[in-house]
Amino acid sequence: MSSWLELLTDNFDELASGFWVTLRFVGASFGVALVVGAIVATLRIAPSKWLQRLGGVYVETFRNIPLLVLLLISYSGLRRAGLPIGTWAAGISALGLYTAAYVAEVLRSGVFAVSRGQIEAALSLGFDYPQTLRRIVLPQALRTVISPLGSITIAMIKNSAIVGGALAVNDLLKEARIINSRTFQTDAAFFWAATGYLLLTVAATVAVRQLERRYAIRR
Repeated sequence: MSSWLELLTDNFDELASGFWVTLRFVGASFGVALVVGAIVATLRIAPSKWLQRLGGVYVETFRNIPLLVLLLISYSGLRRAGLPIGTWAAGISALGLYTAAYVAEVLRSGVFAVSRGQIEAALSLGFDYPQTLRRIVLPQALRTVISPLGSITIAMIKNSAIVGGALAVNDLLKEARIINSRTFQTDAAFFWAATGYLLLTVAATVAVRQLERRYAIRR
């Protein structure tokens, strides 16, 4: 065990740097997922059948294509097509758009939890449909689905390791692989990487429980 602690102290800066990169990467990707997911959820519940189908196509497409394939398309595919996209932009967009499909379905279920009477009351008061969604329905839907969104966030933290492996982003897993190649202490290097991911997921779980306690609407 002393050798494991020694590896941690000797390589703490590299692991801390990878931890910080993973944290920033997940935060940016979740921002993309939340914005795009809200837009797609709005399409899924729109009065127009065509808009509902458009939202449905997005959800089914991104939910049924493996994340690794999306990463290869967003980076290697677009670069070969002549678009000079960087690894960060490719990784954030792929992970964000992939997760947005799940966010959209969670938000859609939250919207259905809002009573129809509130929507009808807002429309009768002069709000148009987009205003009703933005000001009344979506805020309540978000508060209703805090717990499922937390589960999606935890899944995103774990999926970020796939991004680091596929696109060589210097995240926590990449730093652990570099340390392993230099020290040949495979168990210790990846144990500390796993500990870093565990810290992130536990922190996300605690944050979600606090948000639930304070803001969640239980129906």
